[in-house]
Amino acid sequence: MGDDESAANRYERELGELLQEARVAMPGVQILFGFLLAVPFQARFADTTAFQKGVYLVTILLAAATTICFIAPAAYHRIQFRRHDKRHLIHVANNFLIAGLVFLALAMTSAFLLVSDFLFQDATTVAITTPLVAAFAWFWFGYPLMRRFRGERSGGSRG
Repeated sequence: MGDDESAANRYERELGELLQEARVAMPGVQILFGFLLAVPFQARFADTTAFQKGVYLVTILLAAATTICFIAPAAYHRIQFRRHDKRHLIHVANNFLIAGLVFLALAMTSAFLLVSDFLFQDATTVAITTPLVAAFAWFWFGYPLMRRFRGERSGGSRG
């Protein structure tokens, strides 16, 4: 976009980008949450340890928090509809989506921990869960934040 983009056009573009990003993440959240809701009804759930049940509880709470954060911008927009404050909506929605990504990374890691602990020994579980935590931390947060703090920008895009 050129430097002559009006504030109204910029807000419209930013809102469209934000909504598209939410559309990408939401199906994964829905699948994870649906899977977690079905887990206790499986026959082998009775075989889980107290630790695994605790991890399950944390995982489903994280998935619920993710869902809350990802849907909150839509609820906020509906309640604030026609208030002509798109700039604030974008700010609030951005914060909700970032919080949702944090919860999603934790929920996915926790779900992985639950499954791997159910299937493998402790050492294997730690060996495969730890790199997953590191991957989420780096690719979803570390690398983008590092570029942001350094003030690095890609050419052309203003998002």
